[in-house]
Amino acid sequence: MGEIHAGHSDHKLVPKIYKKPYTCDGCKEPGIGSRHRCECEDCDYDLHKHCMFYKSTSTGHDFFPNSTFKFLLRPPGQDERWCDGCGKPVRGFVYHCEEEGWDLHPCCMNLPDKIKVDDVKFKLRDKVLKKCFWCKRRRLEGSVSGIRGWSYVSRCDKYHFHVNCASEMMLQGWKNEFYSNNDYNDQTAPDSLALALENLELPIQGRFRGNGGGSSGDKFIRIVKMFFKVFVGILLGDPFTITLTCLAELIR
Repeated sequence: MGEIHAGHSDHKLVPKIYKKPYTCDGCKEPGIGSRHRCECEDCDYDLHKHCMFYKSTSTGHDFFPNSTFKFLLRPPGQDERWCDGCGKPVRGFVYHCEEEGWDLHPCCMNLPDKIKVDDVKFKLRDKVLKKCFWCKRRRLEGSVSGIRGWSYVSRCDKYHFHVNCASEMMLQGWKNEFYSNNDYNDQTAPDSLALALENLELPIQGRFRGNGGGSSGDKFIRIVKMFFKVFVGILLGDPFTITLTCLAELIR
């Protein structure tokens, strides 16, 4: 059963799952797996879950006290705007605070405050003092002045990941897997998507310096892998995928 969206009112959008990466026609950001697609066969209009089901009334965010955000189909004004969460440009759907000028991608607005991976608890933070595990920087490379980029930081303070770096790394890994297997047209079931995510090769061993060896080193790599796979499940808005992926990692 499809639903009409204000940004694409000519046809209904229906939930679909494909392995092929796509660009969301709402926020213009990349996506993988599940999406809401136009039911018309001649139209390839796709939306992320959080772009499809937006908050129609003004809303707030914990990192911006006393600020209110309103969902917009396009960025306000003529100047280039940047997401105050991930630091990437805003080109489409956005949550905008008119009073303060803040902007958040729909996916960034909906990031969970906490994530638990095995026995390691992560918290979303807007200010961090240590370098990201992936880019080896505290501030995002290429980000505009004043935007450090949100990070997930473990309670034990051992794991630090920029939201932007996590999404970019997962997307690149997914593209490599997809194009190497020539899976160009496959509509797939949620369990197949979870299996593809479980088998995804993440290029992290080369960055694994200074984190110990032996059993502690093995655990570090396992937690890193699980975090990134849970993170992409969050971006997909698919709890089924998250659960299967975590179970697969835990029993290895």
